Amino acid sequence: MALMGATKPDTLVKFLVRNTLERGSKVAWRKKHFGIWREYTWEEVCEKVKYCALGFADLGLCRDDCIAVLGDNDPEWFWSELGAQALGARVAGMFSEGLPNEVKYIAEHSDSKIVVAQDQEQVDKLLQIAEELPLLKKVIYWDPKGVKHYTDPILMSFDELLERGKAFEEKSPRFFEEEAAAGKGEELAVIMYTSGTSGAPKGAMITNAQLVKWADRCLSLIPVFEGDDYLSFTLPGWIVEQMMGLAGSVIAGQRINFPEERETVQENIVEISPHHMLLPPPLWINISSLMQVGISDTTPVKRLLYKLFLPIGYKVADIRLAGGRPNLFWKFMYMVSNLVVFRAIKSRHGLHRVRRPCTAGSLLGPDIYRFFHAIGVRLKNVYGITETGLISGQKDDQPRADTVGSPISDVVVKISDAGEILVGKDSCFEGYYKNPEATEKTFTENWYHTGDAGVINDDGNLIFIDRLADLKQLKDGTKFSPQFIESSLKFSPYIQEAIVIDDPTGEYIVTIINIDFRNVANWAEKKRIPYTTFVDLSQREEVLDLVAKEIERVNVNLPPTAKIKKYISLHKEFDPDEAELTRTKKLRRGHMENRYAEMTDAMFAGKEDIVVKTPVVYQDGREAIITARVKINTVA
Repeated sequence: MALMGATKPDTLVKFLVRNTLERGSKVAWRKKHFGIWREYTWEEVCEKVKYCALGFADLGLCRDDCIAVLGDNDPEWFWSELGAQALGARVAGMFSEGLPNEVKYIAEHSDSKIVVAQDQEQVDKLLQIAEELPLLKKVIYWDPKGVKHYTDPILMSFDELLERGKAFEEKSPRFFEEEAAAGKGEELAVIMYTSGTSGAPKGAMITNAQLVKWADRCLSLIPVFEGDDYLSFTLPGWIVEQMMGLAGSVIAGQRINFPEERETVQENIVEISPHHMLLPPPLWINISSLMQVGISDTTPVKRLLYKLFLPIGYKVADIRLAGGRPNLFWKFMYMVSNLVVFRAIKSRHGLHRVRRPCTAGSLLGPDIYRFFHAIGVRLKNVYGITETGLISGQKDDQPRADTVGSPISDVVVKISDAGEILVGKDSCFEGYYKNPEATEKTFTENWYHTGDAGVINDDGNLIFIDRLADLKQLKDGTKFSPQFIESSLKFSPYIQEAIVIDDPTGEYIVTIINIDFRNVANWAEKKRIPYTTFVDLSQREEVLDLVAKEIERVNVNLPPTAKIKKYISLHKEFDPDEAELTRTKKLRRGHMENRYAEMTDAMFAGKEDIVVKTPVVYQDGREAIITARVKINTVA
């Protein structure tokens, strides 16, 4: 296998070939299976990609064709992606939690001829819709459990695909090398589907060269070194995982670790202690909640030490966040605090090795940002979207909770007269697949309209406010960001999700709260509060008082007219399967406001409670109706 020229590779596959030559026997990827880490060297990774590509070729996949991948983070996900790209084909990423109709939409819209699926659950979805996808030739599964007895001819195991690739190589021994070398930067690499917060997901077309360029932007802000550990568990169908996970591995040589399953992610983070973490706010919120619950569950002595030393952490964090440097006294006090308390907290949650932890995807509440800085996890806000990759990020010496840093060196950003963040066209994607109208609509001359509201401050830092369409204005002219208030609410370990809605008359705002069932249940058990189900627990007077106190904490920092006046503790969790959240856990605000209009109308009308009948859709497609009486509560 020859190195493809002395110039910098313009595709991820060419980077993989280079890595195989330079780092062949070093460990590249690791996957935990049945409690044991299975290691793959660069040579083994490249071999899997090669036989995957040749297997695809044997099935008739050609340049400019498309495959889709449906499953959680596993080596097979990225082997399939790189294998298809080696042939000049593109890849459409799907979310494993997607319902059959969502899977059908992406498979059909992307013109996918092959779908690589993880397990029986995903295979069943595809078999349910296969007859409605005339272009679909094969469904290839990599986890055979429960699927071995299936006889549908459209099915094929991943191992069989690799065996076909080996047989193909005997007939065409140089096919892979020639096809990989023929790959071009301007060819499409992936079709990344947007989260669909405002309608059907759109397929953003991203070329090989753009994917490499966007990864370089990430690496300029978050340097990665050979052998660094990275835990791959953010969705592969999200552009962040493509840039930080896959591209960070094949370009910079970081070691990817794949969790055993979604339920063991937190355990695997502790075990791996990754050097790099770029997570959406919900995951950072979850980590902070686990920390706070862990502290409340520890011994009285440890709780006392935490209460004594946390103010020191906050003091030093506030100095740094204000742009200053702590003096020798505060440095010494912080060093003691770290030795006695903070280091153990970070180690327990796998954060003691992380160098540049980042958050992206939506707004993170300032309380959470400040908390992590107080314990020594120097979180950085970064900002990017599917269509542009990384746009801006905080430098090490510019931590601030209210900004997303300055634009990356090769990205041009400006704010429109309407307050919208615009990005120079040269930094953006190729357009939306099979949707020229949407592509044309998002560009004005040489500027891409992000749809996000923001400002650039005097220091040249970008401040992200909210989605432009989601900004609200009260009757007295006060503008507020629902997302900001929601993020502040979710800093509480007892609140999992929240949606903030304003009164149609513009007088005040209300909120619908999802309690964090696990944390609230633990709290209730300690307080010896009996309950039976989620519905019962959510309506307990003690729980309602607990939620009220968390809302009052947030209200302290809000303008008088933007304070939350009423709330409902919802009898169920917000669910992506019911289109309440996107697959990346973002609120579908318009849908939610319509779905819960009866509840909010009751709050605005001054009612004390309301009987609700909520249709729910289970993962197997079954539908049901949940009936419950929920209380309408007033905040003091």
